[in-house]
Amino acid sequence: MIFGFHRRQVINNIKKNVAKKQFDAKAELHDPVLNNKETNKIVSKYWQYTKTISYRLFNPLVRAVFNIASQILTGRCSIDGIENLPDSPTAFITGNHYNQFDVLLIGKLVLKKRQRLFIVVEASNLAMPHLIGWAVRNFNLLPIDHDFHYLSRIFPKKLAKVLSKPSWILIYPEEELWFNYRKPRPLKKGAYYYAAKFNQPIISTFTEIQATSKRELFQRDFYKTKKILHILPTIYPNPDLKIRENMQRMAEIDYRQKKAAYEKYYHRKLTIDFSYEDIAGFSPQNHSFNKKIDDS
Repeated sequence: MIFGFHRRQVINNIKKNVAKKQFDAKAELHDPVLNNKETNKIVSKYWQYTKTISYRLFNPLVRAVFNIASQILTGRCSIDGIENLPDSPTAFITGNHYNQFDVLLIGKLVLKKRQRLFIVVEASNLAMPHLIGWAVRNFNLLPIDHDFHYLSRIFPKKLAKVLSKPSWILIYPEEELWFNYRKPRPLKKGAYYYAAKFNQPIISTFTEIQATSKRELFQRDFYKTKKILHILPTIYPNPDLKIRENMQRMAEIDYRQKKAAYEKYYHRKLTIDFSYEDIAGFSPQNHSFNKKIDDS
């Protein structure tokens, strides 16, 4: 959708979701939708594929292209708060999910620290068509299947294997992508459960999306944007707490930090009400919240 001509429909879906207080509902159009049987099948097929020669050949190529894109396509974006990163060679990263390329800015951070990045994704991402689907299936993915056996037995084993070597695991606890949505949404607990289970720190991040003074060529209701990735204080599990207690505690701290970052960088209180000002760069009536900044 980032290149598509359906942004107004997506924004309308976001508006409807907010009205219903369904902050983890889909807003994108034409996303693959899988039933439980299809999900089980595609996830199992993916893990089998990662053992093939094809995956072992294409994975380094896709990672190299991703690294190049992370440098080139985020040229106008910046990162601050690097001093907040943990010394630990392994960690989970949480961030806000605002478009299909938000992972590139995390990729830029990972390159700076010379880490290897893995991304937790919904199984439906594996069903994406054409070249983008091929690239997705050949990247470092950890797909989610909401089957209880998978989440309690298989998925933890996959995480343990990744965490046995220096690596960062990216999870978007808001779950669904909401295009250019500035506000932090309620966080699903999965990232914090596994961080607590494996005694891993949470690298808490918040991406500020700023509108520039230049309109997009084919989307005249939108201004081009640039992003600042803010690295917030790292959240560590408390060794004196049980897994569930740590999960709840870490999730609450992460949400408070993301809420505080929103209010600090956008200079307004966080509310659950919808406004078109919540969509970065969208300016059908030249909203004051989309105050333009210098492009240089």
